Amino acid sequence: MQEIIILMHCPDKKGIIASVTNFILSSEGNIIYIDQYVDRVNKLFFMRVEIEFNSIKTSVVQFKKQFDKKFIPIFNLNSNFYLKRRRPRMGVMVSKYDHCLYDILAQYKTGRLGCEIPLIISNHLDLEIIAKRFEIPFYHIPVSKGTKVESEKRQLALFKEKEIDFIVLARYMQILSEKFITFYPFKIINIHHSFLPAFPGARPYHSAYERGVKIIGATSHYVTKDLDAGPIIEQDVVQVSHLNSIKDFIERGRDLERLVLLRAIRLHIDRKIMIYRNKTIIFN
Repeated sequence: MQEIIILMHCPDKKGIIASVTNFILSSEGNIIYIDQYVDRVNKLFFMRVEIEFNSIKTSVVQFKKQFDKKFIPIFNLNSNFYLKRRRPRMGVMVSKYDHCLYDILAQYKTGRLGCEIPLIISNHLDLEIIAKRFEIPFYHIPVSKGTKVESEKRQLALFKEKEIDFIVLARYMQILSEKFITFYPFKIINIHHSFLPAFPGARPYHSAYERGVKIIGATSHYVTKDLDAGPIIEQDVVQVSHLNSIKDFIERGRDLERLVLLRAIRLHIDRKIMIYRNKTIIFN
């Protein structure tokens, strides 16, 4: 049995669902999941379909060619195909904060994260002990203003060597260059507090505490050339008050960061995200 996932979008038009499902049926495919969304403001149609083939007559590549040949002329449809059983290969980048890394590796080692993690890259040595504990290869590549270009070349070479599909910044405290990002468009996931842009800088929780904020949040998004302005994948908040200390703010913020990042990673792995005009459509 072979299972594939199709993500598709096109201008909204009558008959899309019927046409696609009938084509799948005629190709001896069985639909095991289907979800669709219509953006009525922009008149756009989005759909995610999971299909199983007990005995597919053609390869997935051939099936996609036939699919595109039929539906691009009719609906101007854009589609991406994924093998469900293939576990994407995830590269992890970290600096000194360990809370997100611990959660990712714990979920990975217990089999609750459907990917492979061939390596961890860090600009510091602090978290090498965690990588060793979980038996993940760790690469220390220092980054400074004078070495940034060369450091990124080394990082990209490692990602290419390990055939990395997407990258997670698990509190990697360096800004990636635009050139680096072009190698992984909408395939680099970041996590940060949701105080931006009101409380930027190295001590956002202290600034928020002094201002008396009533909520703490975390945001996970895809990295683009515009700093912290990429398509948002996942967010969450927790309430706080004057009764909470700065320590409470930091602890609750970090709890949210690790939870939100994990949810974003799972959505990406499960192919439940579509990106359009710097927005994400998240399927259930």
